[in-house]
Amino acid sequence: MAERWLQMQASSNSRYPRASHESYHVELDEHRTPPSVRRTANKRQSMPTIVQSDTSPDRSTATQGMFRAGNERLYEAYNDLHSLAQDFEKPFDAPAILVVGHQTDGKSALVEALMGFQFNHVGGGTKTRRPITLHMKYNAACVQPNCFLITEDYGEQEVTLEELQDYIESENARLEREQQFWAKEIVVKIEYKFCPNLTIIDTPGLISAAPGRRNSIMQNSAKQVEGMVRMKMEQREYIILCLEDTNDWSNATTRRLVMQTDPHLSRTVVVSTKLDTRLPQFARGSDVEMFLRPPGRLLEPGMLGGCPFFTSVPSGRVGNAKDAIFRSNDHFRQAVAEREECDVAELQHRLDRSLEKAERARIGVGQLRRFLEQLLQRRYLENVPAIVPLLEKEYRNAAARLESTQEELNDLHPDKLKEKGRTFREAFLAKLGLLLRGTVAAPPERYGETLADEHIRGGAFVGPDGKTLPVPENLPNAHMRLFGGAQYHRAMAEFRNGIGQLTCPDISREEIVNACGIDDFHDGVNYTRTACVIAVSKARDVFEPFLHQLGYRFAHILRRMLPIAMYLLQRDSQFLNGHDLFLKRVGASYHAFIEEAEKVCRGKCQEDLQSTTRYVTWSLHTKSRSSLKAMLSKVNTTPEGSSQPQKAAAKAAAGTLTPAAGQDNSVMDVLENTLWNRQLGVMSEEIVAALVCQIFEGIRDHVVQAVELKFNCFFLMPVVDSFPTRLREELESAYDDDIDEVFDVTAVRNALESRLKALESELHQVERLQRKFATIHSTLAQQQNNKPGPDTPRMSSLAHMHAENISKVSQAASKLAKKVDSLDVRDSNPKSARAVLSSIQ
Repeated sequence: MAERWLQMQASSNSRYPRASHESYHVELDEHRTPPSVRRTANKRQSMPTIVQSDTSPDRSTATQGMFRAGNERLYEAYNDLHSLAQDFEKPFDAPAILVVGHQTDGKSALVEALMGFQFNHVGGGTKTRRPITLHMKYNAACVQPNCFLITEDYGEQEVTLEELQDYIESENARLEREQQFWAKEIVVKIEYKFCPNLTIIDTPGLISAAPGRRNSIMQNSAKQVEGMVRMKMEQREYIILCLEDTNDWSNATTRRLVMQTDPHLSRTVVVSTKLDTRLPQFARGSDVEMFLRPPGRLLEPGMLGGCPFFTSVPSGRVGNAKDAIFRSNDHFRQAVAEREECDVAELQHRLDRSLEKAERARIGVGQLRRFLEQLLQRRYLENVPAIVPLLEKEYRNAAARLESTQEELNDLHPDKLKEKGRTFREAFLAKLGLLLRGTVAAPPERYGETLADEHIRGGAFVGPDGKTLPVPENLPNAHMRLFGGAQYHRAMAEFRNGIGQLTCPDISREEIVNACGIDDFHDGVNYTRTACVIAVSKARDVFEPFLHQLGYRFAHILRRMLPIAMYLLQRDSQFLNGHDLFLKRVGASYHAFIEEAEKVCRGKCQEDLQSTTRYVTWSLHTKSRSSLKAMLSKVNTTPEGSSQPQKAAAKAAAGTLTPAAGQDNSVMDVLENTLWNRQLGVMSEEIVAALVCQIFEGIRDHVVQAVELKFNCFFLMPVVDSFPTRLREELESAYDDDIDEVFDVTAVRNALESRLKALESELHQVERLQRKFATIHSTLAQQQNNKPGPDTPRMSSLAHMHAENISKVSQAASKLAKKVDSLDVRDSNPKSARAVLSSIQ
């Protein structure tokens, strides 16, 4: 169907007649014409003339035909569709040409040749550092290019060609000084009588950086450009124009990157640039044949177009400067056409035969331009049936939003605003409860956090040595993206498993001696008190920082629930649009409550830690007498080099001194080594260390259990129980004070009125586009129903036939008028009246 539309839209004469050297009215300036054109032109004059089989009869308007465009209705509709998508951020997919190639492959020069005028910074090295999107539109009334630069600051702004050139060159120069590339596109709209109806995106040239540390800057630039180009190529609606500057198709320079995105080149047009410099490199005609028709082992047979295209663009810039080659853009277009004819003549000379029609259709900028424009025509037409229902959907959405906005304007009465606020408040509280209980309504890839992400944004648990505690191996769901209650439970499990396995830090001999001190009644040594002093000090220093870390982590998890709840409200059409001040008040109240609840809960945990470390209760801190005896029994009671009194003291402390042993060791020896001797022996050190570890573990287990209970009861549950009441009271109190401070009615009204105007404009544009695309679609459907054959007359022929029918009707009407004038109304002869009526019929 699309092919028949193209046939119907085509003119009876060729839209693109072959460019001819003899057809140009502007003579080439010998001193301003590129040497490559002059040399080939002179050589062609000495060659035997070979007549082309597909030469167009209309050669007097070659340049104009080469740069002419048609299908105005279709292109105008798609241009409007582009404008709608840009103005209102609609996700319309429109075909475009993405130009990809390495540095100095001639990308920008080829784009200028396709457009018919020069505008960019062309030269050696990396000249293009930002992608340039060119929305080109054929306009027969524009003798000179009409350029419109689209920026975020000023929108669409009409600029001269010189201003556009200055802007692009200044941007490239700025980025070159900064050694940077920028993925943000320079968007330009161009209307010109020699422009095709195309959308072309010129990308920065790929860089082949040399290895080595000294080339690190260039290597970094290469990675930037490659990532930028790959991101553009991943958009499926783009047609990739892959430029290769090579005479050997086995060297896949640009195709190497392109085929990572498009493996079979099914949406890629391969172009070999600089053909005029390639041909002198071939010594035999068979080499030229191989180059023109590469076998399937060298190029993918399924590439778009079937075979590569071959182009040449004459070097030189347009202008009046001394180094300018072309006087005007007309001169430039003339040189491009000349270059194409010279390449064809050179190929025919080297092949010693005429080019076949299929071969000729792939030589030159004009042929590539014709192919791309027809290709986009087909893509446009193929998309028409899908765009019609899409526009209908957008129309319904815009109409619904317009009606909703009008209702919001009507609902700005204080009583209605209060009721809307209460409804939103209750829906928000319900979503918070749903998130804590668990739901799959929110997408985890957008709102979920893995444990690693949670550590980055909410903080990890850091030990006394300043290092992050390792994640427990048995911690479930560490790599899953969680939110809400599930994320809270995982964080608590990490605290329980991580902190609950901590051991007492190492104890130095100096700490033990300093902890012994002196009693207020005697100067003996109490190693039990020493162990208690060390244990509670170590426990306080270790566990108090974890309370702050855990509080910050839980506050982060609950704060994340606010945007998730807002997303759920928007999804369920319960969101309060336009009332940003009210939403900020709700969010601020929620954040303040979270901060307050975390502070209160952390204070209770610190009180519990202080009570546990203020006084040692042996039944609590050592769990049981049996566990203490088991711990002390592990102490080596017969160390090498220990004296008999020290052994006896150790056994006495461990409770393993038998009556027989007690008879052999006097009580005085035991007291000497446990009470009066301040020389710290190995045995005494081990006993103190064992007691400290036992007390520390008792404090640890109690703190972990208490903290978990405290945060569940005094931090999590208040969000469910206390926050709803507090939010209701705050909002009702604000309603009574000043409702305008809650909803900012004046600003809301202004915003709604602006949105109403924008929606009316959007609705008008969508409606207008609907009519255009519906007309095109109905024409295509009618052609499909009529099933025209190959001899179907073209639209120009149909128009001619329609004009002839109108002429015949006009002649018949004139004759009828004469007969009516000659009718004598006074004649009563019925035969005469019937004759006149019969003639009229």
